[in-house]
Amino acid sequence: MKEVLRKISSISMAFIVLFSTSSFSVDMHYCGDHLVDFSFFETLDTCIMEAEMSKSSNECAEVEMDMDCCSDVVVTIEGQDDLKISFDKLSFDQQLFVASFVYSYINLFEGLDANVVPFKDYSPPPLIRDVQVLNQTFII
Repeated sequence: MKEVLRKISSISMAFIVLFSTSSFSVDMHYCGDHLVDFSFFETLDTCIMEAEMSKSSNECAEVEMDMDCCSDVVVTIEGQDDLKISFDKLSFDQQLFVASFVYSYINLFEGLDANVVPFKDYSPPPLIRDVQVLNQTFII
């Protein structure tokens, strides 16, 4: 149970850091009080009223009056830049600590040459009689 809780909390903290450091924007187009179009990644298309105005020129006066009520709203959420640490300004003591830590950590993982089997070259003794049955000593 502890492992599952630990994994869930670590994944949730990773997502919190990811979303707090990334920035995004939302573009919205309103005609009057109605939301006509919105976009997360692309720029918005032109207003529907502008497209209608170019198609039909006889209603031009009515459309131009309604064009004043259209507006574009851009909501931008900036991410944090405080989490970036520059590693090019380490003091000598910090560099010495990092080097000794890496060296000692790498030396923890020494591999074995091969699986050492000490009885590989010896054969088992021949079974002449079954001693357990003769002595009637059984492990229960």
